[in-house]
Amino acid sequence: MEAFGNAKTTRNNNSSRFGKFIEVHFDSRCQVVGGFISHYLLEKSRICRQSEHERNYHVFYLLCAGAPDKLREQLSITKPDDFHYLNSGCTQYFTTSVSEKKLNNSQKSQSHLMKGGLRDTMLDDIEDFTNMDNALGRLGLSDAERLNIYTMVASVLHLGNVAFEDNPEDTKGGCQVCGSSEKSLSIAAKLMGVDPGELRQALVSRVMQSSRGGLKGTVIMVPLKVYEANNARDALAKALYSNLFDYIVQRINKSIPFKASSYYIGVLDIAGFEYFTVNSFEQFCINYCNEKLQQFFNERILKDEQDLYQREALQVPKIEFRDNQDCIDLIESKGTGIFAILDEESKLPKPSAEHFTMEVHQKWAGHFRLALPRTSRLKAHRDTRDNEGFMIRHFAGAVCYRTGQFIEKNNDALHASLEGLIQESRNPFLQVLFASSSNMSQQKGKLTFSSVGSKFRTQLGELMDKLKSTGTNFIRCIKPNQKMVDHQFEGGSILSQLECSGMTSVMELMQNGFPSRVPFADLYNMYHKYLPPRLAKLEPRVFCKALLKALGMTENEYRFGVTKVFFRPGKFVEFDSIMKSDPENLASMVAKVHKWLLTSKWKKTQWCALSVIKLKYKILYRRACLITIQKNVRMFLAKRIHQPRYKGITKINSLQAKLLQMEASIGQLKKDKQFSLSELKKLQADMTSAIQKIKRDEKIKPAEVDELYTHLLNTTNSQMNQLQKKVQEQKNAEEQERLRKIQEEMEKEKRRKEEEERRKREEEENRRRKIEMEARRKAEEEERRRQEEEDKKAAAILQAQLEKEALENTRYREQLEQERRDHELALRLAQETNDQLEEMSPQDNRSRSACTEIRSLPPNKLNRSELVRSVQAAQGKQKYDLSKWKYSELRDTINTSCDIELLEACRIEFHRRLKVYHAWKAKNKRKTTMDENERAPRSVMDAATRVPRAAVKTPINITSQRYFRIPFVRSTAANNLTGGNESTSGNKRGWWYAHFDGQYVARQMELHPEKPAILLVAGVDDMQMCELSLDETGLTRKRGAEILEHEFNREWERHGGKEYVAPANRKK
Repeated sequence: MEAFGNAKTTRNNNSSRFGKFIEVHFDSRCQVVGGFISHYLLEKSRICRQSEHERNYHVFYLLCAGAPDKLREQLSITKPDDFHYLNSGCTQYFTTSVSEKKLNNSQKSQSHLMKGGLRDTMLDDIEDFTNMDNALGRLGLSDAERLNIYTMVASVLHLGNVAFEDNPEDTKGGCQVCGSSEKSLSIAAKLMGVDPGELRQALVSRVMQSSRGGLKGTVIMVPLKVYEANNARDALAKALYSNLFDYIVQRINKSIPFKASSYYIGVLDIAGFEYFTVNSFEQFCINYCNEKLQQFFNERILKDEQDLYQREALQVPKIEFRDNQDCIDLIESKGTGIFAILDEESKLPKPSAEHFTMEVHQKWAGHFRLALPRTSRLKAHRDTRDNEGFMIRHFAGAVCYRTGQFIEKNNDALHASLEGLIQESRNPFLQVLFASSSNMSQQKGKLTFSSVGSKFRTQLGELMDKLKSTGTNFIRCIKPNQKMVDHQFEGGSILSQLECSGMTSVMELMQNGFPSRVPFADLYNMYHKYLPPRLAKLEPRVFCKALLKALGMTENEYRFGVTKVFFRPGKFVEFDSIMKSDPENLASMVAKVHKWLLTSKWKKTQWCALSVIKLKYKILYRRACLITIQKNVRMFLAKRIHQPRYKGITKINSLQAKLLQMEASIGQLKKDKQFSLSELKKLQADMTSAIQKIKRDEKIKPAEVDELYTHLLNTTNSQMNQLQKKVQEQKNAEEQERLRKIQEEMEKEKRRKEEEERRKREEEENRRRKIEMEARRKAEEEERRRQEEEDKKAAAILQAQLEKEALENTRYREQLEQERRDHELALRLAQETNDQLEEMSPQDNRSRSACTEIRSLPPNKLNRSELVRSVQAAQGKQKYDLSKWKYSELRDTINTSCDIELLEACRIEFHRRLKVYHAWKAKNKRKTTMDENERAPRSVMDAATRVPRAAVKTPINITSQRYFRIPFVRSTAANNLTGGNESTSGNKRGWWYAHFDGQYVARQMELHPEKPAILLVAGVDDMQMCELSLDETGLTRKRGAEILEHEFNREWERHGGKEYVAPANRKK
């Protein structure tokens, strides 16, 4: 069975790829009468493909390595590399140093030649073939039957070499056998006893029978695609090998028959919990079987054991264990379990692995045991999509299953063409192998097929029923290391295996429990024959107790239950060995038992005496208790009579606590404190008088007592409420005051922050405006400098032109004068000589007229420049003629008019007249006149003496408000008379402020250190104000002279100045 059912895996060189239950049957005399082997779930997928480091079943390699040359030649067996079913995995043989020499290179694979053979003390492919052949012979198989078995194994290998390709001539997308596979097809057909053409036809097409066309229907030949033909080939190979394995197990059972059985010992060998990188249907079934066995283990070892301890009243701590029933329900529930969903999907016309997977996720959504592959901790599993697999949390850990081949592996039936081919085979052995399956296939259909999963569930159910009906012992196989070498112990891996198998709970139960137990009667019947008659007559429980005491066993080593005695591990064996020892030890033990019985009787007598003494003292104690009871009864009667009075006093005294609260509340008051204290003292006096009245009057009625208490209680509550109300009102007032102060502080802080923010913004704005003012001043100064340069150049050119014209005029006058003198001389000569004199030429006339014109100019009339004449011409063209307006009319118009153009014209005319007046006044004033009434600082007046540049014409409705501040030094009268220096101590120093509305002063202010400030407003104090325009003062060119509006207004308002309204803002 190992040769046909075991294979090399990555974890075990001789891994069983099927489950088996071996039964050894006995008769009533415990003699072996026969045996029986049941096998479960052979891993059929391994026949067709293996992973890189795993091998197929051992028999294939035994046949290649150990079969005789004649047999290998007869079956066309070569090396593993030549077979498709073997070369996908490991192709090395298991050999020893001796058997390696028996192999020739034609039998070795390329991997075996490069790496050498595999080594395992239990495996040798060359010698094991001989052992297998001998074992088959001992089963009663003849040479022909053994040849038939090897023939079936070889036919599987050759069948795997048949490859397929698309048929270009088939319009329905069918396929055909590759030309390189024709030889393998012929060998496989020969070994199977079928016609090669029929085998080819059955592999590349299938027969489908419709329900129409008569009783038997119409037969239709459906061509298969390449992948469908590969699946059909693999299905045929699996069917051949699995039926062969069933036949071998059947022959084994036939060789060990039995007619009747009284007892049997069964050994269950099942594959352990499996988890690989890729887990398919086989791992799912194996792990499901392990879940069932683990549940049986938990019930038999943990649950049943603890139930027994509870029934026998043993004080053993309860051990918790993890129940896996929910995982089993997930897999096998009727209608909704994974097996049921898989069977339903297989019955659909077009079953799909994706649809099956999504159905599982949908029906068990939210179940703890089921999860999506992407939640796995392994990266290889997280790449699996939701419709490609699912993950189950088993008792040993989570396993991710890929469902791509679940439907295919759940159905091991062959299609109709291959079944017909097997039935028509000329090989009788093949007919024997498929005899049982051919009978079932006649009644099988799409909706009634028996799936692999359902068969396995049925077999497993029968196995579990058989296990539950027997006494069970469990052997846990633990793998010491992952390298499959001896004398190497990996503690972490072993501990993980023990935890996954639930052994921690078992060890905890064994540590605290009593695994050995025996009923009292059985123990008595077992050993009473060794005891003398006197001891043998004892009761079984007393007998067991005496026996264990005599042996010196402590109570921790055993425990008495209701019907059984329980022993710690190993103690029952020790007890049994003592009981079956030699007679001398038995006599010593009997003496100890007799001694224990006497001691027990003596102790019982002592306990009886002590009990009598205890009873005496108990009677005395009860007598004293009776006196106490009488006293309490009398007290009870007195209480019942006087209870209303002392209860009333107690209730009144309980009001003292409220009086203390009222006193504390009065201490918190700030008003009406004395009045409240007087009310409190009055209430205390009332309470005292009420208590005295109750004490003195023994015949007072309970109603009167209640009335006194109620009156005092109401008075106390009333005063308490009033005090609480006053205290609360006081607290509310204080709280309101506190909140008001907090609100004021918050508002003050808010105003402070707002003021600070405003101040910061103003400072930033002022800084920006000062920068702009400085930039504008520099630009104006630069423009003024450039204009002055241009004026200088123009003046120089004009001066040169005037000098040139003057020179030409002088020369022309001299020429005219010379011609006049020549003409007069010629005229005198002509008079003297009486000659005719010619008249002057027209050119001479023009010269004379020009000379006359020059002489006709007024002697003090200046020849004006073109600039001056243009300004005079512009004044002559103004819209308003204000030359005849009076001073008062101009001033009233400036102060009241809203017409911007008229206002500007009046201001220009007014300041022109003011300049003329001040110029006349300055020209005719005495030299001794003081400078007290100067209208502007000397620096401003000096700047006006320079020739101003022509002002840029700005729109009338645009007037800028500009503010200036400059220091001044004004001489006193004494200094003016004495001609003192300005820097002497007699000079007056101060600040001169000016507000220009456009080109002219609107407000003017002088700040003196020793006298009040002088505030002047245009339209009122024009005669005392500066008459110069802004451009004439030169203030815009003075560094630091211009200030901001708020700086001017601050000083103006501080000295009592009124608010200024610009003409543009006046209401009409």
